[in-house]
Amino acid sequence: MLRIEAPPDKVRRLAELQRLKAEQKRQRSEKYASDPVGFITDRLGEIAWSKQAEIIESVRDHRRTAVRSCHAIGKSHIASRTAAWWLDSWPAGEAFVVSTAPTFEQVRAVLWRYIGQVHRKAGLQGRVNQTEWWIGEEFVGFGRKPADTNEAAFQGIHARRVLVILDEACGIPRQLWLAANSLAANEDSRILAIGNPDDPQSYFAAVSTPDSGWHQIAVSAFDTPNFTGEVVPPEVAAELIGPIYVEEMAKDCGPESGPYLSKVLGQFAPDSDDGVVLLSAVRACQHAEPVEYDDDELLPIELGWDVGAGGDKSVVRERCGVRAGRVWYPKGADTMAQCGEVLEIIAETGATAIKIDTIGIGHGAGDRMAELGREGAHDADVVRVNVGESSTRPERFPKLRDQLWWEVGRRLSTDHAWDLSACDEATVAQLTAPKYALDSSGRIKVEPKAETKKRLGRSPDEADALLLAFHHRSKRKGARMTYAGRAR
Repeated sequence: MLRIEAPPDKVRRLAELQRLKAEQKRQRSEKYASDPVGFITDRLGEIAWSKQAEIIESVRDHRRTAVRSCHAIGKSHIASRTAAWWLDSWPAGEAFVVSTAPTFEQVRAVLWRYIGQVHRKAGLQGRVNQTEWWIGEEFVGFGRKPADTNEAAFQGIHARRVLVILDEACGIPRQLWLAANSLAANEDSRILAIGNPDDPQSYFAAVSTPDSGWHQIAVSAFDTPNFTGEVVPPEVAAELIGPIYVEEMAKDCGPESGPYLSKVLGQFAPDSDDGVVLLSAVRACQHAEPVEYDDDELLPIELGWDVGAGGDKSVVRERCGVRAGRVWYPKGADTMAQCGEVLEIIAETGATAIKIDTIGIGHGAGDRMAELGREGAHDADVVRVNVGESSTRPERFPKLRDQLWWEVGRRLSTDHAWDLSACDEATVAQLTAPKYALDSSGRIKVEPKAETKKRLGRSPDEADALLLAFHHRSKRKGARMTYAGRAR
């Protein structure tokens, strides 16, 4: 076979060209290894506003960085740029990136979607799929969601420079933090944990303390460009937290509530010593991934109706066994008009019972719904709940309201026996707002609703409707409230 060889001069020129390209890449890598913000501005053609620059520079300077931030600061955006800078700054095989999050969908559809975007935009080396990065035949990065209890989840990854990204860090269990620590055991490796500080009992909260050994960064809404006046491109400002969201959170949740502290101020809200329902318990009942239930665990279907008075709105909450379901806000000039809408809700849900707070104007609503039942308009059992009455356990609780908040709200949440995944932040704020004290007889007394309303800036109507939906009262003296719960 005739073999044609390239002229020696051409071979030498090609070799020299490859050498020059390799040298240019080495020099560029050396330059940006110490200048991650320059990587973002020069290589990616983007800006890193001040707190984002602080985050990526902390990864350069500190082995472990914990970033607790408010909502919408571009957490996954800066985490993806950090991953891209890391792999572009060191030779293939010397650097490796590992990421995890509370769910696989968060791994794939959030952080690794951003990584894929920045890889394509900047024409970075190698190829990226939904959860992996390859450079030639070298495997240099992946995102995974191992089992929560698997401390050996990331074993077998060996490189001089490993970057571990814990995205949505508050929802990552302790065992995976330990696995991450084992990956970043050498001096040149790094861990970046970033997320909203939602759960005061999480491992993220434990590492976010001054004596944890982690470098701490806190980002409040008021540190961001839409509040500080820091100049950023309009398209960047449009994606960041702004005054409207902050005002809505203050109105819906109250500026002292756990959701406001987390989503606006970037702070962990500690469980209150005198709180009836603990924030950490509620967060444990809000599952990151859907839970599969047996059919009998989603029964009974019942409704709780907190009838609005004095400007407060009316709220109907659905209960499907252990799961908090949908919510409705009946409208109308008076409660009689609202009863028609509630009839439609009963028909839509197939509810077998509707529990109505019959204090004040709720009394008329209870009478009318019972009358409509006798007329055959619905088949639901109408349960009148007067929270101002004596409790069924007067030696423990002065009033039924005290018993309802403690034996339904406190007990179900502490036992992780109900699923609150469908509850929004306003309802979480309302659930965790009331405080309690012991009276002179040692009985549990929940603060008056007016006190809770004053602190929240609004009435806890959604929480009241939720408690009514899960309430089952026995008229027998000394009886506890019962519920269909699922302990976890």
